[in-house]
Amino acid sequence: MTTRFAAIFAASLMLMSAGTLKAQTSEAPVPVDVISNDTEINDAEKKMIFTGAVDATRGTTNMKSDLLTVTYAEVKQADGTMKLDATDLDARGNVTITTPRETITGDWAKFNPQTNKLVVGGAVKLVQGSTVLSGEELNADLNSDKIKMTGGRVKGSFLPK
Repeated sequence: MTTRFAAIFAASLMLMSAGTLKAQTSEAPVPVDVISNDTEINDAEKKMIFTGAVDATRGTTNMKSDLLTVTYAEVKQADGTMKLDATDLDARGNVTITTPRETITGDWAKFNPQTNKLVVGGAVKLVQGSTVLSGEELNADLNSDKIKMTGGRVKGSFLPK
């Protein structure tokens, strides 16, 4: 059985390239659709756990994994109402992140929406057009659009123009 969950968290909830993120933060928050085989909501721990063929989409960014844990907090708005803001996303198993510009694969991924920092680990591969980078860990600062690949021997393939 497939469970479908749709919610609006923060404008920076979903994993995405810096260009896409900057374009979407000036507009109304874009909903995140998550489809999985099972969903568990643990309000006491402020966690949503999606398991089995997890497929999360926000705008033009998609993330697939075996498991996705979203930790959230309730935040009071200026008008006195409460909303949910994601504080951490933790994806495990067969992680694939696809944006219009690139595809990133790895064994796990962690994203902090407050700092806009993404870490992907375990046999990481970044494909952007004809450029391919491989390593053990990718660290990305989505605010500055900087990516650092580390671990073992980092391998890159580039096609000259």
